[in-house]
Amino acid sequence: MENIAASVAQQRTELRKQLRQRRNSLSPQQQRTASLALSEALISLTNPNDRVALYLANDGEISPNLAIEKLIQQNRQCLLPVMHSFRKGYLNFQSYDQNTAMIKNQFGILEPRLNAAQTIPLQEIDYIFMPLVGFDNQGNRMGMGGGFYDRTLAQVHQLSSPPRLVGLAHDCQHVEALPVASWDIPIQLILTPTKKITPVG
Repeated sequence: MENIAASVAQQRTELRKQLRQRRNSLSPQQQRTASLALSEALISLTNPNDRVALYLANDGEISPNLAIEKLIQQNRQCLLPVMHSFRKGYLNFQSYDQNTAMIKNQFGILEPRLNAAQTIPLQEIDYIFMPLVGFDNQGNRMGMGGGFYDRTLAQVHQLSSPPRLVGLAHDCQHVEALPVASWDIPIQLILTPTKKITPVG
């Protein structure tokens, strides 16, 4: 069993490297075009009163920044992930607009300055849009390997009103089948610039 686990981990590490290279090889124009298409799909998916958690793109991730700008212009409630202050490896989701004070976290990624009054519980969020490194048709996702979303959302299915989990990615990040780990949280929908994929598994 240990050999199998080690083999899966090695496969995931190598695949993650390849998929990150794919998305980082996209030109700035390709990234902008993808972001625009994604923005339209994302906004059409949500309703005016939905609380929507997104992210600020990093490392070639498909950018939801245009969607964030449009949602804020429409006075919609946007949230961003914030690294948990005392639960290492977990995320909180905090309200965000153009006036939110931002800081860089330990990975150099901008996030809202911690404000407990602006933190929204998971059961009060309608959609959580998360970045993918890779995805397959079964709804399996591969992240950056830190496990932040997996830990944070591990018990989300037990909530009376759980958020809908949606993965965002470039089309080039699709693979036929991902090597899956036991802690991976499946997603319910995948949006790319050209596709809306409902997992079949």
